[in-house]
Amino acid sequence: MARLFGTDGVRGRANDQLTPELALDLASAAVRVLGADTFDRPNQGEAVGLRPRVVVGRDPRASGELLEAAVCAGLAAAGADAVRVGVVPTPAVAFLTADYKANFGVMISASHNPMPDNGIKFFAEGGHKLSDAIEDAIEDAMRADHPRPTGAEVGRIVDAADAEDRYLAHLAQTVTTRLDGLTIVVDCAHGAASQVGPAAYEAAGANVIAIYAEPDGLNINDGCGSTHLEKLQAAVLEHGADLGLAHDGDADRCLAVDSTGAIVDGDKIMAVLALAMHETGELTDNVLVATVMSNLGLHIAMDQAGIDLKVTGVGDRYVLEELRAGGYALGGEQSGHIVIPAAGTTGDGVLTGLMLAARMASTGSRLADLASVMMVLPQELINVKVSDKHAVAVADSVLDAVKVAEAELDGYGRILLRPSGTEQLVRVMVEAPTAESARGIAERVAKVVASV
Repeated sequence: MARLFGTDGVRGRANDQLTPELALDLASAAVRVLGADTFDRPNQGEAVGLRPRVVVGRDPRASGELLEAAVCAGLAAAGADAVRVGVVPTPAVAFLTADYKANFGVMISASHNPMPDNGIKFFAEGGHKLSDAIEDAIEDAMRADHPRPTGAEVGRIVDAADAEDRYLAHLAQTVTTRLDGLTIVVDCAHGAASQVGPAAYEAAGANVIAIYAEPDGLNINDGCGSTHLEKLQAAVLEHGADLGLAHDGDADRCLAVDSTGAIVDGDKIMAVLALAMHETGELTDNVLVATVMSNLGLHIAMDQAGIDLKVTGVGDRYVLEELRAGGYALGGEQSGHIVIPAAGTTGDGVLTGLMLAARMASTGSRLADLASVMMVLPQELINVKVSDKHAVAVADSVLDAVKVAEAELDGYGRILLRPSGTEQLVRVMVEAPTAESARGIAERVAKVVASV
């Protein structure tokens, strides 16, 4: 049987692959794994003893309503109390899991995916992502028979009245630099940050122009947000704004646009924040953590600044693992998923936006000037459909083509070839001094990949 959990929880087309029945079973199994310690603790005087407490949040897509109901039913059926926090960003659920001292948290979201999709991701006690072993234990628990509580031992479902206020207070305490005088356009992707995103920037003193901040359950990520930056670029120029910020559907990502309308991606954001933390001594061991997909320009910029760039596989979970293993202070991905462990246990797009704006405010610099520390090498990415991605990626003819390409680049670029994590694709990525050479090399290697 195929593994249920993917790289970031369980995801699929809502009410098709991701059904309410599956959501209910997942939630109940999670209680038996992540809430087991609570059931085993001695009664501390409550009338019905201790029950696990679980924070449940969602993004505004329509299917989130039925999946939230199913998740809460599954939690209660397994004897846990569900604390519904409503429509909030994924990092808010991680924070609130710790802040409410819950046993674990559940976020219902498919992030940047289109509206018909949805997903369920879990946070362990303290707001940390689950290990593969814990995910496997939850899957095993789904297949096992367990007695169900009855009577007073059945869990309860309550709504948290102060969840959004707690999260906003957390952001305000984390980034204290005032943003007075800055005009910021915020593209909320009709997603989970539609309320808290603009509220956080306004609370810090910025003049905020919110766009795509009217979710109706159907319009999330629809031609807007961090995967469609052209409308944010136009809005920044139209309003003469200092900065544009774009979030995805669950607001764990942030990309930016400077006052000239130029895109500032996750690599450049990391470069700006790394230098800021380097100056203040907050960058532990002078290390920045990024994935293999980060542009070679980031490597060069960090090397010139005396910062060591540690590289992980693709996926925020690998960045998180490296951050925790080394006790490092900053990491992220080119996609805008930035992690600052001192401020949160997962990527937080609104926090990233606040920190980027705070750097502008504290230095009095334009974002274009701050981001100019990193020169982006032209990059070409070609996705090649194949029948067996793992076999093709290590085929002799493909490896030979990669060697030829590396010799042609002669240290002034790089080539990365990797199987997709979710599809039968081999991704060919080339960085080179010119866009023309990057495209030519990528096309030649992709042709060899396709012929295997």
